[in-house]
Amino acid sequence: MRGRKAMLFAALAALALPALSPAAQPSDFRARLPEDEVIYFLLPDRFDNGDPANDKGGLKGGRLVTGHDPASKGFYHGGDLKGLIRRLDYIQGLGATAIWVGPIFRNKPVQGPKGQESAGYHGYWITDFTHVDPHFGTDADFAALVEAAHRRGMKVYMDIIANHTADVIRYRQCPSTNADTTCPYRSRADYPYQRQGGVGGKPINAGFTGDQDHGEANFARLTDPSYAYTPYVPKGEERVKNPAWLNDPIYYHNRGETTYSGESATMGDFAGLDDLMTENPRVIAGMIDIFGGWIDRFGVDGFRVDTARHVDPHFWQMFVPAMQARARAKGIPNFHIFGEVYVETVDAGPLAWHTKEGGFPAVLDFAFRQAALETVAGSGATAIWERMLAGDALYRDGEATARTLPTFVSNHDAGRFATFVRKAFPQASDEEVLRRVMLANAMLLTMRGVPTVYYGDEQGFVGDGGDQDAREDMFGSRVASYNDNRLLGTDATTATPRFDTGHPLYREIAALARLRTAHPALRRGREVIRARGDQPGLFALSRFDPDSGAETLIAFNTSTAPIRAQVEVDARSDQFTTLAGAECAASASAPGSIAVSLPPLSYSVCAVRSAVPQ
Repeated sequence: MRGRKAMLFAALAALALPALSPAAQPSDFRARLPEDEVIYFLLPDRFDNGDPANDKGGLKGGRLVTGHDPASKGFYHGGDLKGLIRRLDYIQGLGATAIWVGPIFRNKPVQGPKGQESAGYHGYWITDFTHVDPHFGTDADFAALVEAAHRRGMKVYMDIIANHTADVIRYRQCPSTNADTTCPYRSRADYPYQRQGGVGGKPINAGFTGDQDHGEANFARLTDPSYAYTPYVPKGEERVKNPAWLNDPIYYHNRGETTYSGESATMGDFAGLDDLMTENPRVIAGMIDIFGGWIDRFGVDGFRVDTARHVDPHFWQMFVPAMQARARAKGIPNFHIFGEVYVETVDAGPLAWHTKEGGFPAVLDFAFRQAALETVAGSGATAIWERMLAGDALYRDGEATARTLPTFVSNHDAGRFATFVRKAFPQASDEEVLRRVMLANAMLLTMRGVPTVYYGDEQGFVGDGGDQDAREDMFGSRVASYNDNRLLGTDATTATPRFDTGHPLYREIAALARLRTAHPALRRGREVIRARGDQPGLFALSRFDPDSGAETLIAFNTSTAPIRAQVEVDARSDQFTTLAGAECAASASAPGSIAVSLPPLSYSVCAVRSAVPQ
């Protein structure tokens, strides 16, 4: 039965999309603007294992020492940079022009309280910010990856972290190593910097005027970190961090576990992770030196910045221009920096703030994801898209900034889009789920922003949830909770390698990515909303070629019923051709109006073939 369904899905994809064609690449890939890219995001540990010799990171012992246990979703599985290099054909065949590589820095192999340990396979528990984690390979392997990608005209974006390091620092007042449950956050009001252990404590740090004065002279007076808790570094870990200055507790907030709100959002520890005092000019200079060094040594093309909202804005206001200047000096004019501001709303305000006051040129577009969830993995009105796009005016340079925001529907923290579709429509057939996923992909690859595809989505991965449940192996998994998942568009499971270039989702994404690359209107064109409603159904918008002004109409049907409607277009748009999806009307019904016919859960991309003279 499932075999027949897979054949049906493949047939649907083949009928709906044009044949694949080579992606157009400028001779100088550096000249491409951020909005010209199609990004493919992956976690190296879960992508492909090119060198089994590095699976344990050069460590000896059991999984609590090496971090390696390919049967556990919370430990290293063996993927590495050599595996990524050998799959560049696969990634480029998908139409990707840039690769966002999950963090590759050396991590603390294992951390967590007894019985709840997990490994740093994801890359966010850094001890050494200057070298590649041996589980992933060597610095030379990363250099080889960047070089190989650049030869193909592909960019490489690094995933970086400045908010925290691995969990090393302990507090004397907390009897357990599980800091997230035994060390509650202690505020600046209750535990000021100039008193030890509270307002009634002995005077310390005389003359320190607080963390709002970022001057070196002020921070020179902050010498005792015991204002809230008494921090210490356990024996044997005194020199575990690199560069060496990171081992000193004075460069951390040391105020206990974050509540994710108020001042604790930027000063609290995440599950015990050591929260850097990014207000300190020594920390600012140190991080600029660390990450500027990666630009200098490897010539990477951009940074995705983890936990951006949990760092004080002054840090980014200093850091971002320094990275852009470092990149320009390296001959990288369009260095793309985008921060993670994790919100779950279609309103752009919380995101846009970080491009104005927060110091970022761009942020990950969580509002786009939310709109897709509510309208395609849900039953929301198509007017939700109008509400989301209206927020573009709030970004630093309005629509120009919005075009540089990486858009996405799945990620490694929140989970896969297909998972949300299945949860929202538990009675839906696999065919309907696939159609909804394809519709979301069409939105991702034709609307404004920088489309970002999460690895495995193109192979129909459907996880059990977010975080570890959405980080399946591409190279053949031994995790039971991954291998029992029912994938879309195939009878296969994650137990065998999933690099099928014939998968209907791979083919759909590849075709749309190449279409986007070939048409400036889909990469850089301004958007005009043409149709939206107060229930599931028609959503349509036009994008205009920034040079010729030629119109491309994109229409989506988010309902399970067919749609026939008249949609407004420019009065000069006369003849149309179908670029993707359902067949477009060959000509306008009348000046300024075209008939649109869409099957359930489908889309259509219609480009003007000729225009009526003015």
